[in-house]
Amino acid sequence: MGRIHLRQVKKSFGEVTVIPPLDLEIEDGEFVVFVGPSGCGKSTLLRLIAGLEDTTSGNIEIDGQDATGLPPAKRGLAMVFQSYALYPHMSVRKNIAFPMRMAKMSKEEQDKRIEAAAKALNLTDYLDRRPGQLSGGQRQRVAIGRAIVREPAAFLFDEPLSNLDAALRVGMRLEISELHKRLDTTMVYVTHDQVEAMTMADKIVVLQAGVIEQVGSPLELYRTPRNRFVAGFIGSPKMNLIEGPEAGKHDAHTIGVRPEHISVSGDSGAWQGTVGVSEHLGSDTFFHVNVDGFGEPLTVRAGGEVDLHYGDTIHLTPNAEQIHKFDQQGLRIA
Repeated sequence: MGRIHLRQVKKSFGEVTVIPPLDLEIEDGEFVVFVGPSGCGKSTLLRLIAGLEDTTSGNIEIDGQDATGLPPAKRGLAMVFQSYALYPHMSVRKNIAFPMRMAKMSKEEQDKRIEAAAKALNLTDYLDRRPGQLSGGQRQRVAIGRAIVREPAAFLFDEPLSNLDAALRVGMRLEISELHKRLDTTMVYVTHDQVEAMTMADKIVVLQAGVIEQVGSPLELYRTPRNRFVAGFIGSPKMNLIEGPEAGKHDAHTIGVRPEHISVSGDSGAWQGTVGVSEHLGSDTFFHVNVDGFGEPLTVRAGGEVDLHYGDTIHLTPNAEQIHKFDQQGLRIA
């Protein structure tokens, strides 16, 4: 079991409230991702769940039991940090075994759990090596293995891939997602990278200044963002947000159009613009187009073979069914 429910949980440091009272339900077996810009409170919220920070008020329930006052070791949770926090003088086997030795678990049970974790994480051939002999991705897997052997009610990940290069991040992203499917255990994952959130999560929690802006599946947030902040944060590249007379035509203060929902033509369209910088990614090309009267250049996603160059005049037409509308407060109209 791994149900985690937060009831009016608040966190203040002195007179400064970093997380106003919030409610959140994480169900057993879910992969939940906290995402938001730096300083939004996502890591603080994770540390509150782990017991590494004290709540100012409110309650945290784990599997129906009030865990608000329990120390971290009594909550049945395992945390994986951004830094691997491995013991450099110990072998991989001993690093993974460390929490079990502290719990005075039998040698037989330790060996059984180590072998199972190593097999799940492709570490069997590395058990007798030390951390310094491993790659960054392998060291992170050792840290995850150390968490797995505790057989926790839930895993808490605090930006575990931030120290890895781009290629390793993609690989580890897939490995953690696959691990979640195999273990069928609750995972709560913190990241500032919305691509990680979109590709890994069953449920995303979008935070800004300690406030939950929206909770939903990746596609729910992509298709129907509750407000302008979520609209601009979820999606890569981010949604184009347009104010002024063009938005007024749609009875809105702001309209939003995703780069992939704008068609390109050489001779006619709703908007005329000038091609600026282009980003060629092979299968896709992203054009940054300057349109008179729009405050910011529009980002347009097109096929990788589109023959457009800096300074070209092009015409753009948004998909009428994919225009998002927001009022003056930034809340979704339609």
